[in-house]
Amino acid sequence: MIVWLNGTFGAGKTTTAGELAGILPNARIFDSEQVGYLLRHVMTEPVENFQDWAPWRPLVARTAVEILRSVGGTLVIPQTVLNESYLQEIFTALRDEGLGVRHFLLHVAEGALVDRIKGDGNDPGAHEWRLSHVDRYQAALPWLRDAAEVIDTTSVPAPDVARKIAARLGVTSG
Repeated sequence: MIVWLNGTFGAGKTTTAGELAGILPNARIFDSEQVGYLLRHVMTEPVENFQDWAPWRPLVARTAVEILRSVGGTLVIPQTVLNESYLQEIFTALRDEGLGVRHFLLHVAEGALVDRIKGDGNDPGAHEWRLSHVDRYQAALPWLRDAAEVIDTTSVPAPDVARKIAARLGVTSG
């Protein structure tokens, strides 16, 4: 099974993924951004986002399939995808391979999100880049709300978010 954690930058996807992988039996985290980093070395066409390179989407799906075929269990993928057709392309490829996909949207109210990004001391250089995506996220919210199970993370710590997701997956944590 795939557990896809979507949401804008600063919503808590990476932190929640770590917590969730500790709760779900035989779970691993797959950072699909690594596929984008790989492509940066071979793709020469300039793009705003590596997700715009046509190979990124099928490579993410194929890599997830091969990982699960090799090790089984659950793959947690914390990845922002704000383009509906890109996400559908990936999910269709995964489902065509017989994999179940649970899509969760980690949502943060806009004001709290901006505060969270500005207050992030881990990567102050990324503040402007993250803030530049808030409007794109807001524009994608209507279809994201329809496509995913929404978890409000505005004032909920990542361990609690992970427990909520695990409960929706039928797994209880101690």
